[in-house]
Amino acid sequence: MRIRFSFLLKINLLVGLLLLNRISQAAAPARIVSLNGTVSEIICQLGLQSQLVGVDVTSTYPEALTKLPKVGHNRNISAEGVLALSPTIVVGTMESLKPEVASQLKSAGVTVQLFTQEYSVAGTKKLMQQLAAAFNATAKVPALTRQLDAELAKAKKPAKAPKVLFIYARGTGTMMVAGQGTPLEKVIGLAGGQNAATGFTDFKPLTAEALVAANPDVLLLFDSGLQSLGGKAGLLKVPGVAQTTAGRTGRVVEMDGQLLSGFGPRLGQATTELASKLQ
Repeated sequence: MRIRFSFLLKINLLVGLLLLNRISQAAAPARIVSLNGTVSEIICQLGLQSQLVGVDVTSTYPEALTKLPKVGHNRNISAEGVLALSPTIVVGTMESLKPEVASQLKSAGVTVQLFTQEYSVAGTKKLMQQLAAAFNATAKVPALTRQLDAELAKAKKPAKAPKVLFIYARGTGTMMVAGQGTPLEKVIGLAGGQNAATGFTDFKPLTAEALVAANPDVLLLFDSGLQSLGGKAGLLKVPGVAQTTAGRTGRVVEMDGQLLSGFGPRLGQATTELASKLQ
């Protein structure tokens, strides 16, 4: 009888310890790894910045994120690098991870949530709502939405839509132009401009002939891209630039890359800033 009682007592103690362990795990803050700069921004706006333990290289805002461990960029991210940070949840967009890497993370017991990002005002609001729901922070969304709408309302668009050509540059050896359906075309439109590049989707290499044919009124670059060319003076030396309206008038606009193309909580700020520079 004593042996049976002792056995039951041990079983009860073991069950109790397992329950306490599960309760402790449920109560502990999530350890989040974000694989997308826009997703990281939204997480911070939801008040969860302290729970981020790692981010991808595009997560540059707020500045404090630059001090967190980096796990790589886009589809070059490995399961080993992410798992080294002991995350409980990994979040990003559908483009963030290769399917096999996502499967490896899930097999290791990590929750993986990837969202489809739509490059529009409605898409930004939807992504904020989805992330808030994932972290039980939906109460924060109405204020973020009101702020976004208020900032968008400040944008003073030019009376006549200028033709804007976005150039992605990493030195003169890597120069691409943004075509139709890209985030850059969408934000140019929101700011009151029109994409000078037509007839193709996504990005394609910049050529002098295409540049002259597009004849943009304004050249738009990430600030890091313009720096890689040696500034405005270096850009004006690129073959074909001097033959465009933008080259002749010197109308070159540079903006922070994540701000301009992120379509996150600062979309209103990006639109207002770009609209002002297109005036």
